[in-house]
Amino acid sequence: MSDTPRSNTESLDDLRQELGALDRQIIELVGRRLEIASAIGARKRAAGRSTRDYRQERDVIERARAAAQRAGVAPDVAEQLALLLIRSSLTVQEREGVAESGAGTGRRVLVIGGAGKMGRWFARFLSSQGFTVEIADPAGPVEGFRSQPDWRAMTLDHDIVVVAAPLRTSGEILLELARRPPRGLVFDIGSLKSPLRAGLLALRDAGARVTSVHPMFGPDTELLSGRHVLFVDVGVPDATREARELFTSTMAVTGELDLESHDRFVAYVLGLSHALNIVFFTALADSGEAAPHLARLSSTTFDAQLAVSSRVAAENPHLYYEIQTLNDYGTESLAALLYAVERLRSVVRAGDEAGFVALMERGRAYLSGRPSGGDAPP
Repeated sequence: MSDTPRSNTESLDDLRQELGALDRQIIELVGRRLEIASAIGARKRAAGRSTRDYRQERDVIERARAAAQRAGVAPDVAEQLALLLIRSSLTVQEREGVAESGAGTGRRVLVIGGAGKMGRWFARFLSSQGFTVEIADPAGPVEGFRSQPDWRAMTLDHDIVVVAAPLRTSGEILLELARRPPRGLVFDIGSLKSPLRAGLLALRDAGARVTSVHPMFGPDTELLSGRHVLFVDVGVPDATREARELFTSTMAVTGELDLESHDRFVAYVLGLSHALNIVFFTALADSGEAAPHLARLSSTTFDAQLAVSSRVAAENPHLYYEIQTLNDYGTESLAALLYAVERLRSVVRAGDEAGFVALMERGRAYLSGRPSGGDAPP
């Protein structure tokens, strides 16, 4: 911090102008930092080294906290700024690494349902790798891409066909594709596989190079570091391997599940978490208490839960309905939620402190084995 004493004659406008000048300098420095991060990323790729270096990230955060203490700034503020800068640098390095890989040079992709949010994400992602991307969607053209309203009128000679329509529609498309199997790789990006099972297996039986992909993130995602992409092999391992290769230049965490296990896990990872937040904001909406009033009186826990619930409430309700109703294992997680709420209600009504403590301790023991890192799942 500056030791120069402030003049009492400085006007409010003078101080604001000085603040604005400092803000511009900070932004310019951030831009310079991203340029250096880009150069570092290029050196790492040339040397065949991993883009992400957790030890270096720790050093950056520790330096920021130490500098903050010397400057009279709260160390937590400095840490959050450092994390934001790290994430921005990683985003630049990952984007450039994907583009540099040139995996799609000379190859063509068709995204069926590419006017949707995740369809657009995959169109941009594959285009950045050098693929020539076309979109087929009755919703209309997508700026920057050659578009057709109906994939059925097209010659399916693409190297990759991505099915990115709503779940029920995707199931129908996969069944239709099985009647005229494309020569290239085919995969869906559905959050559930139960409604797609018949189409995926029909494509497999028709000799198509088919697999299934589940990106465990939303369409606003820029950095894939810490994000999960699941692959479901339906009996064509070469197709699954080819789909995984599309993400090798990113920092995504990839995993593989079989067709049945996928939806059983998703019933908890998505179905249960969505349901919990829907129940939370439904209870608040039915309480008769005004949301602004509750926000003024809120606690740290309430604020955190309200932030997650607000994001859930803003999502596509039709997609979330499909996730709840089309999963063959969906009622299992909802029954578990109902049973857990009833157990909590029972110990509270009975004044059973030991039972309440047991619930808390069991949860603590369970969650202590959870790996850390990454952002909250979508």
